[in-house]
Amino acid sequence: MKLFICLLFMSVFSMSINAQAFMDSIQKLDEVILSDVKLKRYAKGYKVTILSDSILRKNNTSLTDVLRYNSNIYLKENGYGMVSSPSFRGTNASQTAVVWNGININSQLNGQVDFNTVSTSNYNSIAIRSGGGSVQYGSGSIGGSVHLNNELEFKSHFENRLKLSYGSFDTKEMAFNSSFGSNLWTATIGAAYKDSDNNYRFLGTDKENENAAFNNLDLNLNVGYVISKNDVIKLYHQNFRSDREFSSTLVAPSDSKYLSNDYRTMLEWVRASGAMSSKLKAVNLLEEFKYFENKNSSNFSEGSANTWLVKYSFNYKFSKKIELNTITDYSYVTAKGHSFSSPKRNAFSITTILSHSPYPKLQYALSARKDVISNFKSPIVFSADASFKATKAYTLKINASKNFRVPTFNDLYWQPAGNLDLKPESSFQIDIGQNILVKDFIGSLNTFYIKSSDLIQWRPNTNTGYWNPVNVASASNYGVEAELKFKKQFNKHALDIASNYSYTVARDLEKEQDLFYVPAHKANTAISYHYKAFTMFYQHLYNGKVDIIGGVLEGFDVGNFGLAYTFNSKRNNQYLVDFKINNIYNTYYENVSLRPMPNRNFTLQLTLKF
Repeated sequence: MKLFICLLFMSVFSMSINAQAFMDSIQKLDEVILSDVKLKRYAKGYKVTILSDSILRKNNTSLTDVLRYNSNIYLKENGYGMVSSPSFRGTNASQTAVVWNGININSQLNGQVDFNTVSTSNYNSIAIRSGGGSVQYGSGSIGGSVHLNNELEFKSHFENRLKLSYGSFDTKEMAFNSSFGSNLWTATIGAAYKDSDNNYRFLGTDKENENAAFNNLDLNLNVGYVISKNDVIKLYHQNFRSDREFSSTLVAPSDSKYLSNDYRTMLEWVRASGAMSSKLKAVNLLEEFKYFENKNSSNFSEGSANTWLVKYSFNYKFSKKIELNTITDYSYVTAKGHSFSSPKRNAFSITTILSHSPYPKLQYALSARKDVISNFKSPIVFSADASFKATKAYTLKINASKNFRVPTFNDLYWQPAGNLDLKPESSFQIDIGQNILVKDFIGSLNTFYIKSSDLIQWRPNTNTGYWNPVNVASASNYGVEAELKFKKQFNKHALDIASNYSYTVARDLEKEQDLFYVPAHKANTAISYHYKAFTMFYQHLYNGKVDIIGGVLEGFDVGNFGLAYTFNSKRNNQYLVDFKINNIYNTYYENVSLRPMPNRNFTLQLTLKF
């Protein structure tokens, strides 16, 4: 309680400080373009991996495909295009936060984001922040967070991109993006549509999956306007609609279907003046679903959750070496559905982050957060991180944090199995990283340890006959992550190599056994060769064996190969023809073992940039 009062005092004190001098144009531009400044400013001691626009274009547009080949995150996918759940450093899907332009968008119903409901074509970049982040991003950021970023550029420009592709299993895809504006206003619009029969053949049989078709539509609109030399107002809006049949298996035929609708809208006012800057965000998040046990029937179950959020961030620079950031937010959540009545949740939080750089080579940050949530108590969480650049070639990073995850609406209110006595999950983690830069090589090595308690698990209740969520488990996660990048250009030739490897051990301390769906070994490599307008690339994924309920999923290797040629015309227009061979892995049950099933997916893609 004393810490909470101290944080509140610091917040009020920082907001009462008067402005001193206007920021220069570079600082102001940096403030207004980036919506999630915390990811850049307050993560010096964390491992942050940026996947640029060029990397996103080499993969299929689902977030699952992008992360599978370009990160250490393991994705459990129930058939291609079906439900996709991440395991970040051995944690479960509800312990990975997905952050949209600075806002945590994990579902209020089940606590996670299905990574096949995120289209990467409408984002400028995707960032992966490893390690606990509950202080900055709230509930669920235990293993790490994935950041979806829309950047607004205030300059005179008019750029368009159209992508058309066709592939195996009658897979059709279209994506259009446009960015335009001036020094005073800017806008981006995007639309991505994907449709597939997805009728792949079960390996070793003559049977096809007859219930795996899907289509989805992603719409994106972002607008920014400069009100004055100190003020900018921005609007972000995103809508994702999905219609998916839930995949069959050899032993479990399916006729089910799932419809989902996600709406995200944020109005943001940014003010930058002298040593001060502030952001006021008003956000609405709406998630809706309908589930049909039989897609040919009119009977269905449905549910929805509606979140209203107001968030205020204030930053003050005492000097070039030290700055203070305070964040307060209030959210009001309502839900309704066939499986629960009409639950509500009020939540308020206050966060303080102090960043200090006593020497040019040393930077560190201290932060703390307190949440006040209706119906149950949440812990005070904190974090500390530091970065020390010992030499030009070597940097040492370290961070430690306490994190939490609140029970979801399904955990608390699901009828008849919800449990109102649940406590929030809590965890402590420490991460030590080393970065090495030698000529054309960039390498990093991170070791991590996570200890979690009060984990929420759904278990059978012999008295009621239902499965109930209970706080029963404790777990420890530890391991090593390595990254290596090489980039070399000579004359008109260029070679890029990026590799990731992770070794993860995740143990259920109560049962003294490994957690399910966590591979001990995972590695991927991407190689790109460029010569003038010609590009050739290869991606390779190795996924080690995975323990599952009732058996083991054996390890597998899978690769993608692509060729591209860019035709340049006058006025800097570009026409890119891209042919890819994508190996995709679906799964099926045979006896008690879940086995990978490879399918080769040919895709011809045309991208126009004008």
